[in-house]
Amino acid sequence: MTALAHKLQLTIAGRRTEAAIAAGIALVVTALIAFGLIYARGRADAATLTVPISPTKAAQLIDATTGDKAAQFQAIGDQAKLINAALPFAGGALHSAQPFEISGGDVDHRRALLCLTQAVYYEAGFEPVEGRRAVAQVVLNRMRHPAFPKSVCGVVYQNNGRICQFTFVCDGSLYRAPARDAWLRAQEIAREALDGFVETRVGEATHYHADYVAPRWAPLLAKVAQIGQHIFYRWPGAWGQPAAFSGRYLGEPRDPLSMRPAKPIDQPLATIAVAQSNGPITDGTVIQRAPNDVGGLLDTTKGWTLHIPGPDESSTATRAIASQEGHPAAAPKVATAGGVIEVAGR
Repeated sequence: MTALAHKLQLTIAGRRTEAAIAAGIALVVTALIAFGLIYARGRADAATLTVPISPTKAAQLIDATTGDKAAQFQAIGDQAKLINAALPFAGGALHSAQPFEISGGDVDHRRALLCLTQAVYYEAGFEPVEGRRAVAQVVLNRMRHPAFPKSVCGVVYQNNGRICQFTFVCDGSLYRAPARDAWLRAQEIAREALDGFVETRVGEATHYHADYVAPRWAPLLAKVAQIGQHIFYRWPGAWGQPAAFSGRYLGEPRDPLSMRPAKPIDQPLATIAVAQSNGPITDGTVIQRAPNDVGGLLDTTKGWTLHIPGPDESSTATRAIASQEGHPAAAPKVATAGGVIEVAGR
């Protein structure tokens, strides 16, 4: 090998080494930037955990996650999976929900079990066991939060007339026969949840969606877990922390069958089936309700006004209601899908 060739070879090798080093540095820098963004997001989340949610912000969050806006997507399919994967998990501790042990009479128990079983089966009937339990936990978390109804069936069947919070309620699924074994397992999971079982992996999550869709509302909330195909979220700031979940269970004043939307016109009659193993609950109970009630017994003729409190307001609101009504401070009050109800005077 000539001296010139040897020198040329060394030059090429040196350039390759420099290129490799440069590529390595670029990769490290990219990783550090990505880590920095995620770390910053985590610190920002952690720093805002105790920030109260203003009534205006609360209303905006509810508006973005309900009605027509709840069904608006950034993408679906593989593109949605990329978007979902890019959204980092929230910082801060993941707090387990408090155990819920259902109260009330036999009718309340049977109705709550039916509605929660429906949610578990139709939303996650063939997901991992933890995923099914997580859906049950979300329903109970919602029931305790001021932004949702205060009954299990009220949460499951909540809708604005066209868009349901849980898709299966509006898409005709309830008129299709369930797979018996999966239904019975969903019923067992629902019963355990109503008897105090807590799915700790989702904490205080109140929202979720499948990983093959990317809802426009997802970046507004705090991503806390993924189980199977479902990604779970909590409210941002203090509204997603334990202190916010101060709502009291009111029982199940409405027959679930009376809350079920009509069968879609284009659904074949052959698929109609009753989706419960013990038959429908038609006990004949009659509850006086206002026309705009969704399970919370809102009666505007009594002087009730609607207010959505932040977590810092909840205990104060409860005490105010109790003092006006002459009840102990722990006494529950009426709530609807929009939030807790405060007394404005009779």
